[in-house]
Amino acid sequence: MFIRHEDFKTFTRLYPIVTTILAINLAIFLLHALFVSGPLGPILNLNAFFNLIVGHHYSVAVNNEWWRLITPIFVHFGLSHLFFNCFSLFLFGPALERMLGKIKFIVAFLGSGILANVGTFFFSDWGFNVIFYGASGAIFGLFGFYLYMVAIRRDLMSKNDMNIVMVILVISVLFTFFSPASVDVLGHLFGLLAGFILAPVSLYNIHRGV
Repeated sequence: MFIRHEDFKTFTRLYPIVTTILAINLAIFLLHALFVSGPLGPILNLNAFFNLIVGHHYSVAVNNEWWRLITPIFVHFGLSHLFFNCFSLFLFGPALERMLGKIKFIVAFLGSGILANVGTFFFSDWGFNVIFYGASGAIFGLFGFYLYMVAIRRDLMSKNDMNIVMVILVISVLFTFFSPASVDVLGHLFGLLAGFILAPVSLYNIHRGV
């Protein structure tokens, strides 16, 4: 379920949404690295897909900059940050995309990421500026889907796959709490919860076929 044997061409054909998200993440990372200090800087930072800086909560609410709760999902700083999230999506995204289909997978990924950012927005400290970015909330949303399968829909996964999910999930949660302060703990937890909540509707009438 999680071990990939496809070549590049087959992977992109079978998992177009995962491929597209990976490509967007890489493209935005490269654009930022190459052009953020040049003429495209203001566009990248303020108007297009690089609106990750939420800043003080009132700046979003008062200025109606609600897109800032969506665009951070595709923004990463540092190769390690990009690699971790992209590698997690590469491992855990394909099986879920194939199981849910394109539209439901998009809803699962973006829905989890947005709800994770909303959770951070409302429950982080209102007294400080907040910067959050990255696909981690959405990735934890995928973990939430798998956690729901392990807990409720065990018919959708093999015992070996369930063991893999639980090991990865425990490691990821421990990393969340014992990692540097820059990690968005609330985003990870709300992403996990969002995936778990979205899973029952998305997996309704779906039977094991992966």
